[in-house]
Amino acid sequence: MSRPTPWHRTALDRIPGGRDGRRMLIVSIIDKTGTGLWAGCTALYFTYVSGLGLGQVGLLMTVSGGVGIAGAPLAGRLADRYPLVRVIAGTQLMRGAALLALLTTDNFLLLTLYSALGALPDRAGSVLIKLYAARLAGPERVRYQAIQRTTVNIGWSIGGLGAAAALATGSVHAYPVLLVGNVLSYGVIAALTLRCAEPPAPARPTPAEDITGAPAPRRANPWRDRTFLGYTATDAALYLDDTILQVAVPLWIVHATAAPVGLAPLLLVLNTVLVVLFQVPLARFGASTPAARRLLIPLSGLFVVGTLALAASAAGGRALAISALVVAVIALTFAEIIHATASWELSVALAPADAQGTYLGVHGLAQSTQRFAGPLLVTAVMTAGPLAWPVLGLALVGAGAAQHRLIRDRVTRPEPTPASLSVPTATVSE
Repeated sequence: MSRPTPWHRTALDRIPGGRDGRRMLIVSIIDKTGTGLWAGCTALYFTYVSGLGLGQVGLLMTVSGGVGIAGAPLAGRLADRYPLVRVIAGTQLMRGAALLALLTTDNFLLLTLYSALGALPDRAGSVLIKLYAARLAGPERVRYQAIQRTTVNIGWSIGGLGAAAALATGSVHAYPVLLVGNVLSYGVIAALTLRCAEPPAPARPTPAEDITGAPAPRRANPWRDRTFLGYTATDAALYLDDTILQVAVPLWIVHATAAPVGLAPLLLVLNTVLVVLFQVPLARFGASTPAARRLLIPLSGLFVVGTLALAASAAGGRALAISALVVAVIALTFAEIIHATASWELSVALAPADAQGTYLGVHGLAQSTQRFAGPLLVTAVMTAGPLAWPVLGLALVGAGAAQHRLIRDRVTRPEPTPASLSVPTATVSE
């Protein structure tokens, strides 16, 4: 009589990508645990350890964020030319080295330089992991990315709790310890990454492979692909849910509502818990390219609900403010989940196989640009008053509608029939 398979083994077997897929998930959780240790105290380190003024800290973070925007397209080009696993490990080591260099100086210009150098591979990380998932998990890439995002949120939570415990000591020596902890995490994940097998890259045609004798076509260029550039631009707008949740909600609580200040961290916990619980189950609704495009419709509705609730939170007393803020965070969190699912599938499906890395690198500009410009935009919205939130919601609906229309032909384009080809047909998603 055969023994039943242990439940944990069955769960592991359901993760796409086999052993290498599971190993890369371990890499993600260690990476974000280390990042969680450092991210929450970065500005405090520059203030209390390096002795920079408030204006210098703001300028340093703005410059490094702007330089970091170039990280995604650079990583995409490298991934199309060199083994992907080595590129990922190289960016991890570069992040660690740049961070460790901060311990060597208190000079403002050098600190800005090191921060900018670290921002390049940091912004490249999500693009490279998405590319790895696309090559390793194939048709199951959306499910794999959902699982990966869940592990990321768990890692952030662990790191954040560790940072909170260290900072509770009140010692200035806690900041370098947290920095070194993050550096050590980069060394660990680089070693684990190099143990992963190189995923199969999409086949690239050569003149010798062309049975007609014609030269192979030039590799696709995303900078000349107007549809893909338009898709990336609209996706940058749809990524704004992240800045609203992380930046706008805490500031809005303090400056415009009667809600207690202590509600802000509780709402961030609510956001994390919802992502962990629902990211994987909801991924099945975007498992194909047409399905991912259809998700843009409920996404628009969630943006409307979230922004209306933010406006309502400033219209009454404490109870109304708390209730409206909870509704807003729930709606915007589900918008975040749905947009992540749709964006994973659409960005990969719209990228030609022979330039997948380059295309995903350009798409990475959407998130990087939003992180850079998003705080300025939501600050302007808050300054304009509560009625500006619904206006922003309608603008996001417009971005979603534009994207839905823009990619229609690429997503629903009929495939060639078997009679006209000597190879089987495939869907866009495949």
